[in-house]
Amino acid sequence: MADETTKPANIKPATEVEASGAPDQVVPDVDMSHPAVDDNPRANTSLAQNRIDFNDPTLSGAEQTAANLRKQGVPVAEPSKAGKAKA
Repeated sequence: MADETTKPANIKPATEVEASGAPDQVVPDVDMSHPAVDDNPRANTSLAQNRIDFNDPTLSGAEQTAANLRKQGVPVAEPSKAGKAKA
């Protein structure tokens, strides 16, 4: 028989996302005043730092990076059909 240290926690899955971007999942018995708990992880950050940027799982890392740069107005070399960037 499992005791308190080994049995599953049975915590309900999150159904919403907090403003911080973290899943809103209620965990019982968390002392938010404990020094090891950061109750305000976005304190003193800018709006740009808090913008959530979801990557597209259908793109490679290079393709996603190029798309993100284009959105910022940064010129990006287009790859040739052979897979090498055009000059």
